[in-house]
Amino acid sequence: MCMLAYYVEWHMRQKLAPILFDDDDKYSATLKRTSVVAKAQRSDDAILKAKSKTNSLGFPTHSFQTLISNLASIVKNFIQPDLIDAPPFVKVTQPTNYQSKVFQLLGVNL
Repeated sequence: MCMLAYYVEWHMRQKLAPILFDDDDKYSATLKRTSVVAKAQRSDDAILKAKSKTNSLGFPTHSFQTLISNLASIVKNFIQPDLIDAPPFVKVTQPTNYQSKVFQLLGVNL
């Protein structure tokens, strides 16, 4: 079960790399290495993203954990009105522009 969770997280990180602190320009980072045994280097974009705390899309940069906390504010409420013969209904909170972009990168529709 833990392996499956890690696998899902890995795929999410790959798709969300542009808005996370993760380096999303592996090719440029590889070119900066002097040797395959040398310490891994970060791309210039990743360094800029870490310094400015803003990604290329203009949104705040998050770690994976803080991003998941941000998404936790989206909830699905089952509402039963106190009125006679009023049917229950479901209301999903409206995602922010940032949350909408996250779902767009993941290919998820709410």
